[in-house]
Amino acid sequence: MTLGIALAALTAWLVLLLGRGFFWQARDDDSDAASLPDPARWPAVTAIVPARDEAETIAATVRSLTAQDYPGPLRIIVVDDRSSDGTGDLARAAGDARLTVVTGRGKAPGWTGKLHALEQGLAEAGRRPEAADYLLFTDADIEHDPDSLRRLVQRAEAGRLDLVSLMARLRCESAAEKWLIPAFVFFFQMLYPFRWSNRPGTRTAAAAGGCVLLRRSAFEARGGLAPIRSNIIDDCALARLMKSGGGRIWIGLTERVRSLRAYDDIGTIRRMVARTAYAQLLYNPLLLGGMVAALALVFLAPPLLALFGAGWARDIGLFTWALMALAYAPMLRRFGLSPWRALALPGIAAAYMLFTLDSAIADWRGKGGLWKGEARPVSRE
Repeated sequence: MTLGIALAALTAWLVLLLGRGFFWQARDDDSDAASLPDPARWPAVTAIVPARDEAETIAATVRSLTAQDYPGPLRIIVVDDRSSDGTGDLARAAGDARLTVVTGRGKAPGWTGKLHALEQGLAEAGRRPEAADYLLFTDADIEHDPDSLRRLVQRAEAGRLDLVSLMARLRCESAAEKWLIPAFVFFFQMLYPFRWSNRPGTRTAAAAGGCVLLRRSAFEARGGLAPIRSNIIDDCALARLMKSGGGRIWIGLTERVRSLRAYDDIGTIRRMVARTAYAQLLYNPLLLGGMVAALALVFLAPPLLALFGAGWARDIGLFTWALMALAYAPMLRRFGLSPWRALALPGIAAAYMLFTLDSAIADWRGKGGLWKGEARPVSRE
């Protein structure tokens, strides 16, 4: 039996390495951005920032947007979503004529908080007679390099893309972040191989909500945010929406867009993962059980067999553990960490398994998708 488990785990890793768009190489990024051509006309862009109790980061986010070297018209809308810490005042302090700070209203039934805040930003943008060609959705804890928007628009225009998204570089400074954050990106790419997502006609569609540029005409033709209003994993839901009907999308890793959010301990990372993990499984207990079984086979069986098995089962387990570490090493290097940390991936995967179980338990208790004190909408559209 142990030999059969060892062979099954090895087969799973060979499929992951060779049959998932080579996600593990961590090469699908915007490193080619400087070679993209300038458009004949720089289109108008409206950036919308949903912000609730983001006093620690909102000033840096707004400064990075007002400092963009973008040659075309740019407008910035911050939606102060019922903050109690002065977020709105800190945003207004930027004193830029292109900036509007909107005071948000209570969340509408059936909407998630973030999407309802974005919807209010869209309503404010619609009050101007001149409509933007592109919309930039970016979070209140994201800092952009000065050329960020220019590169996003260049890529969208050159590729005739309806959506361009960059996965912001997550902070990786604390011990908890160094052990768990690179794996978060690794697992995300495993679920949504970027090469597959970027390929027209495939079902895979991914975006990273911290930085999403949308072609406004294509976005409005698909009904805007209303079709995805109750989705907790709103970024990938938006990507699926924009890719439907033959739309073209692109997502990549980047160094020019960074998350300022600190995850100083395991508890904060657990809460971040648990907010959406069960939603990824469609709130289905059977899928949850399948996920636990799959993670046990793929990540836990190889090291257990290598340490406690015998004969061929032990040797195959050791070989598979080595493949696992080699697959994770490129992501660690991207974060400037030693590839030797890759040997700990089984333990890291076990932690994420527990976070997912925690997500399911929270949902069963009526506290699923808890964010800023609000649970997800009851509707599961």
